[in-house]
Amino acid sequence: MPSNVRLGMLTPSSNTVLEPMSTRIVAGLPHVSVHFSRFRVVEISLKEQMLAQFDEDVIMQAVERLAEARVDVIAWNGTSSGWLGLERDETLCRRIKAATGIPATTSMLALNEVFAASGVRNYGLITPYTDDVQARILSTYEGLGYRCASEVHFRLQENFSFAEVGDATILDAARQVALHKPDAIAVICTNLRAAHLAEPLEQEYGIPVYDTVSTAVWGSLRIAGIPTNLVTGWGSLFQKPWLNQTRKAI
Repeated sequence: MPSNVRLGMLTPSSNTVLEPMSTRIVAGLPHVSVHFSRFRVVEISLKEQMLAQFDEDVIMQAVERLAEARVDVIAWNGTSSGWLGLERDETLCRRIKAATGIPATTSMLALNEVFAASGVRNYGLITPYTDDVQARILSTYEGLGYRCASEVHFRLQENFSFAEVGDATILDAARQVALHKPDAIAVICTNLRAAHLAEPLEQEYGIPVYDTVSTAVWGSLRIAGIPTNLVTGWGSLFQKPWLNQTRKAI
């Protein structure tokens, strides 16, 4: 097993969840540390200036700073390709590897790996986003052949506000979605405080819960050569044997 593994995370500037949550997920792995580089993201909407927040050249400036920490993998710990197109993440990962020599993944690409490996065909969706952003995400996954059995979104726009959604609200949303018995529930937003709820929700409903902060960590560990089943207490994502294989990045 590799030692002194450094996971690099590209982080939206107004996100207050993914840093502490990612660190908590790997807390039981003393040889693994998580490192972060921010770029400006303040609002999630389909306005032209807000879509420009995710310009690849802007993100690459944060990549350069993160690479200086000599991380072993770089993950875009964000979900923008859900409404901008998943090919954006694939292109970004290739560019990161070409520019730095460091393998890369993203929250959304890792989520899609989980869906494929787990045989998910219909899913439940929870996000904090507005109607039009949610519709884009649903369209993206419909294009991949996935049917949304049920969805809940909180119609929020300011990125900072997503982190203020409480556990009770997220748990209630999960209960609503679980009634429709999807193959899995996806929590898509890395500034929504939900990763720690995956295990209790799975125990209550018997449905896998895949949070996108967790998928970014899961995907990063696999690329770095760390068995994901060393992570306990964070849901079935990290424990399923067919998801526990290390892999090469894009």
